[in-house]
Amino acid sequence: RQALEEMRALYERNQADVSEAKSGRTDLIFLIRFRHCCLLRNQRCLLAYLYDRLLRIRALRWEYGSVLPNTIQFHMSAEEVEWFNRYKKSLAAYMRSVGGEEGLDLTQDIKPPKSLYIEVRCLRDHGEFEIDDGTTILLKKNSQHFLPRWKCEQLIRQGVLEHVLS
Repeated sequence: RQALEEMRALYERNQADVSEAKSGRTDLIFLIRFRHCCLLRNQRCLLAYLYDRLLRIRALRWEYGSVLPNTIQFHMSAEEVEWFNRYKKSLAAYMRSVGGEEGLDLTQDIKPPKSLYIEVRCLRDHGEFEIDDGTTILLKKNSQHFLPRWKCEQLIRQGVLEHVLS
């Protein structure tokens, strides 16, 4: 806000000096150019600040998912919240358009996994579980399996499976 107020004051002084310079005071031209350079510098600084905030808001979608915590949303302007919602919808539409019928959740792994298969242990009886190749696996309590990571992550979140670290 201070930068905008400063820019407004510089612009108004420049407007007054331009009208005087038109009437013949050529000594004001250098001052007008200097103020104009100050205005351009402030404009670049403000645009860099806004672009940095935009990148940070975009990163929030990848970090927190589609719903932001209230503590973060409190510090955002209405326009930033609107931009976040539009970005969220655009990303969701793109993820639905790729990856076949179910779509592809690009936000699932922020860092690429070291392996596509992981070893998991059943924490409770779940019943039969089918993987992509048509194989069905019986998930019984304390049984261990070597399964595709993306297929069993939902069950890990639900507390049915536990990732076994070697």
